[in-house]
Amino acid sequence: MAIAIPAIYRSTVGKKAVMAVTGGILVLFLLAHMFGNLKVFYGAESFDHYAHWLRTIGEPAVPHRTVLTLTEVVLAIAVVLHMWSAVSLARRASKARPEKYHSKKKSHAQGYAVHTMRYGGVVILLFIIWHLLDMTFLVVNGGGPDATPYQRVVEGFDTSRWPVTAFYVLAVLLVGLHLRHGLWSAFQTLGLRTPANERALRILAGTVAAVITVGFISVPLAVTFGWVN
Repeated sequence: MAIAIPAIYRSTVGKKAVMAVTGGILVLFLLAHMFGNLKVFYGAESFDHYAHWLRTIGEPAVPHRTVLTLTEVVLAIAVVLHMWSAVSLARRASKARPEKYHSKKKSHAQGYAVHTMRYGGVVILLFIIWHLLDMTFLVVNGGGPDATPYQRVVEGFDTSRWPVTAFYVLAVLLVGLHLRHGLWSAFQTLGLRTPANERALRILAGTVAAVITVGFISVPLAVTFGWVN
């Protein structure tokens, strides 16, 4: 079994399956994270209580922050495997492409998908790094270590920091495009697509991507425009 798993992963089908599964984990995280972020609209007390709850899940059965730390580890592994699979598949496709195809004009749809997943992925990675430095490690957040989670959100997207909000919105829009294409690809990889449900799955992929996108950008825009303060 120890030999079979690497062999499967080395195959194109295996890499696509890893991308689909890790992508599903990340989508579930984004949905949960988005709903948590929306608690900012219920006020400081509600949002801070939610942030505190994340760190105390499972207490006193398990130590403080255990569940949250395990979740972060799983997410980190999922991100690494997702990116590694994407890079491996891109390199394999590039090597397998015959030279004669270079002169052929790519379809607009293919070019759109490639650029969205490739360059959008780079921007998303940079955004994740910035977001961690801003909201988790508080390196670039004006609220400081003594600020409450609600105060950090308000400080992070203050009107004076509009370039940060603009970058956040751009990154989330790219996440939405990435999700839409990724979900559709995952449906195909996992064998869920059939001629009968193709349209429904396309609508589902677009709807999930749109909901996550709107949910995430609503918070920074609300703070920047003074609707949350």
